[in-house]
Amino acid sequence: MTLADSTDDNILNRLAERTAKVVVIGQGYVGLPVAMRAVEVGFPVVGYDVSETRIAALRAGSSYVGDISDEELRAALAAGYLPSTQANDLADFDVAVISVPTPLRNGMPDLTYIEAAAAELGPRMRHGSCVILESTTYPGTTSELVAPLLEAGSGLSAGEYHLGYSPERIDPGNVTYTLVNTPKVTSGVDEASLAVVDAFFGALVDQTVPVGSTAEAELVKLLENTFRHVNIALVNELAMYAHELGVDIWRTIDAASSKPFGYMRFTPGPGVGGHCLPIDPSYLAWRVKQHLGRTFRFVELANDINEHMPDYVHERVTSLLNDRERSLKGSEVLLLGLAYKRGTSDWRESPSVNVAERLAASGAVVEFCDPNIPAVNSDDLDFPLVEFSPERLRSADAVVLLVDHEEFDPAVVAEHARVVLDTRNAMRGHDFTGEVL
Repeated sequence: MTLADSTDDNILNRLAERTAKVVVIGQGYVGLPVAMRAVEVGFPVVGYDVSETRIAALRAGSSYVGDISDEELRAALAAGYLPSTQANDLADFDVAVISVPTPLRNGMPDLTYIEAAAAELGPRMRHGSCVILESTTYPGTTSELVAPLLEAGSGLSAGEYHLGYSPERIDPGNVTYTLVNTPKVTSGVDEASLAVVDAFFGALVDQTVPVGSTAEAELVKLLENTFRHVNIALVNELAMYAHELGVDIWRTIDAASSKPFGYMRFTPGPGVGGHCLPIDPSYLAWRVKQHLGRTFRFVELANDINEHMPDYVHERVTSLLNDRERSLKGSEVLLLGLAYKRGTSDWRESPSVNVAERLAASGAVVEFCDPNIPAVNSDDLDFPLVEFSPERLRSADAVVLLVDHEEFDPAVVAEHARVVLDTRNAMRGHDFTGEVL
């Protein structure tokens, strides 16, 4: 038996016995749920993050991720979960999961957080260690970027450690499909790596979906979100044309959704947000351009449409006020919803911010209301965050419903708002002054 074979057996045994030391790099909307689940099934877990603020909150039992309650966090702490900013706490890990941001910078993928994570893990690897990248990225990142960094830091060669990729499928605020019951795609740079990656996530989730290579798994994530991005762009553009043609796009979508085959429901809105849709398809487009010298036309077109939806919202608000002989300049506009989607506190890349900036640039006095987002989480927001109340609704010259949080009672909005632009069809069935997108 070779060293690699022996090591494979050892780590697989430790995974089966729940004695394998797990570290999760990045304790955000993806990494923290993974860490909590790993603790729940019995693994000793270190949750590593460079943010002192985040780690201090976690140590105090205070969760900043909506899908993780304070009670869940405190139970994990009692079970041995260790939040840390100290890289030395990563030593002697068996499995390391990298769940760090991968933003776009000037249209180009920024992988510096992945590189930093690999640089920390490399010197702390040992024979048989397994590193799993979860961060969204372009096909080839795991084998072309992460592997060389790990090998340079550890002195290990391919076959002496394990490496894989498993795209995250966390949907913040979704109580139906969670980390546990959403199938998890797994991959490895070789068969031994795939076996370890699959065994680890097999202990965390109900079903794994092994694929043939890390590049395939990386492309899975981009395919999923490019599919959504393109179809949302389709209904967004259709919504604009339907309005001009005097056709109710929402009733049209409802009727089309009655077809049990060949159609999937997508709805329009003020734009796309979160980490996935505004960013992930551009990773794929960038890779195609750099590697093949071609333009991914579907992605470029979808980007153009979705990025301009805040402009369309601005246009519709201006029109509503003009119809009432008011100028947008100097008008008080209350925006309902800062988060990028219903039921979450995540406002990364939220189109709501873009809507606010466009309205403010035209002279409007803009305020936000979002009961899911504490003021402390909006310190870098350039607009006031106010409470949802009849008084605030009545004082605004116009109300724009951007996110259909359940806290925004349509009956209350209809009764107290002077005029409403509803971008989510949440006001349907209520007698209100205004329009639906």
